[in-house]
Amino acid sequence: MSFKPSPHHESQAKTSNDVHHELKRTLSVWDLIIYGMIFMVPIAPMAIYGQVVQTANGMVVLTYFIGLVGMIFTAFSYARMSEAFPVGGSAYAYVQRGWNPMVGFMAGWMILLDYILVPALLYLVAASWLTQLVPSIPTTVWIVAFVLFNTAVNFFGVQMTNRANWIMLVIELATFVLFCGAALVYVAGHKDGTSFTMAPVFQKQGFSLSMVGAATSIAVLSFLGFDGISTLSEETKGGRKTVGRATIWALIFVAVLFMILTYLAAVAYPDFRHFPNANVAFYFIAERVGGTWLKMLCLVVTVLASGIANALAAQAAISRLLFSMGRDRVLPPVLAKIHHKFRTPYVSILLVAVVSLIVSSLSSIDALSSLVNFGALTTFMALNISVIIHFFFRKRSGRWFSHLVMPLLGFAVILYVWINFSHTTFYFGISWFVIGLIVLAITTRGFRKSPKVLDIE
Repeated sequence: MSFKPSPHHESQAKTSNDVHHELKRTLSVWDLIIYGMIFMVPIAPMAIYGQVVQTANGMVVLTYFIGLVGMIFTAFSYARMSEAFPVGGSAYAYVQRGWNPMVGFMAGWMILLDYILVPALLYLVAASWLTQLVPSIPTTVWIVAFVLFNTAVNFFGVQMTNRANWIMLVIELATFVLFCGAALVYVAGHKDGTSFTMAPVFQKQGFSLSMVGAATSIAVLSFLGFDGISTLSEETKGGRKTVGRATIWALIFVAVLFMILTYLAAVAYPDFRHFPNANVAFYFIAERVGGTWLKMLCLVVTVLASGIANALAAQAAISRLLFSMGRDRVLPPVLAKIHHKFRTPYVSILLVAVVSLIVSSLSSIDALSSLVNFGALTTFMALNISVIIHFFFRKRSGRWFSHLVMPLLGFAVILYVWINFSHTTFYFGISWFVIGLIVLAITTRGFRKSPKVLDIE
């Protein structure tokens, strides 16, 4: 399988002094799974446990199971498209080739809202927590430190990023095991009247469709990041199915960890309505089952997971998306420049660093969270429709369940969450969409010229 540039690209390639637009293929399926797990953060429930358990009326495990079910359909859509189009660019490339180049540009533009703001959001969250731990150091100092470290790691190559991912995953999983071990001992000893019950999984009292809806909206958003695996398609070895398999397994693995972690937290402290402070509920539970050392460990590792591991993966993902769009000339071609030694899209990496630094210094956590979610879910809907158009109608595959039912279910779940965004989120999200239309109109000369696409042989 090879990728043949259109004549327009070919002529530019001949006259350009830049290095060929080729990334280095070094990542295995397990490397991609690790990357996806790091992007989603295996211990993510620690940071938002109080909000989730109270919204779910104590049925926190059910919440994350619903989230898995909601996202698995979209994950399969990513798998189908990554097999058909093994190129970088994620949903941008898939919608572009599976549906229409102009719709693909808009899908890429909307996912930019997610990807390019995620690092800034993570830096802001991690820096805010560290400022509470060490008030003498300003938030801005922490943000700059995170940006410089992650940019350096990403700049020097995907293999270095991969090593950092493995190290951080080991640290996160060790913290996970230590908490789970302490919680198991605590509950098994029936301390404070605790016991292993099914209450965190299901309770007839307190269950309602409105609760399911609210829980779904939280849980689905907890899994954002699995889609980032597809941005590394052109740095992956092992064949067409590698990205798809990694996407699905990373999602399942993380969901299982989420459910185990939250179940043990819930049975260790069943009185979920009366936390001293719901914003730090999990750390209160960690102190209860293991002492101050476990509380501080969970807190510090959560900060590192957000500010380094998750942000590192996010910066890698957005830089590859910008690289792909720059290579297709729908964004400035300079974004497709590859470093001659490290084979990384260094211009895109540096741009993300600058944007992250500016945005995280000027924005709020709530505002960034809403915009990130709007961009991601809008693109997910377009991706699911693209599966139906490309496989079921254009290719006439005849596979009703895989190429029609599953993507339709994925679309329906995402649409349900999407229509429940706040008016403010819609205002900013639609504004970003309109800006994208203007950019598209300029680059396509009033929608008369289709965006360039790399042809696949």
